Amino acid sequence: MVQIRAFVESDFEQVQSIYLQGIKTGNATFEKRVKSWPEWDEAMLKECRLVAELNGKLVGWAALSSVSNRAVYAGVAEVSIYISSSAKRMGVGTSLLLELIELSEVAGLWSLQAGIFPENEASLHIHKKCGFTVLGTRDRLGKMNGIWRDVTLLERRSQVEGIEV
Repeated sequence: MVQIRAFVESDFEQVQSIYLQGIKTGNATFEKRVKSWPEWDEAMLKECRLVAELNGKLVGWAALSSVSNRAVYAGVAEVSIYISSSAKRMGVGTSLLLELIELSEVAGLWSLQAGIFPENEASLHIHKKCGFTVLGTRDRLGKMNGIWRDVTLLERRSQVEGIEV
């Protein structure tokens, strides 16, 4: 059974390894290299970092990053979620994302967004299953290995945070 827990710094090497697997698929990120600890630590919101363990082994991670430093966007964050190839189709992604959503609301966030390559059908499925809606496709958003790539933009609006009138 998958266990979700808070990320601790000693998890970072395994987080890097899982992220590198995502990079190698060519359908998880535009990035070409894993971030160093200081880069990753600076980019990810400290209160919204999770890992998933299966049979005592770290098999996935999820974290949120701010979309802007402008005060008006203080409650909006971008989702990063990566699952080890050894744990695909085992419910790890869904478990992680649902827990991340709860954590985001405790942190006062009202909107989560995700940018996913259309070819990454598993990630699109998990996000939709967890209440994200497709806003549209950003055509030819960036080049990867000389090829233009589209990115599907999804959003989940909290039903608890940011609803006051």
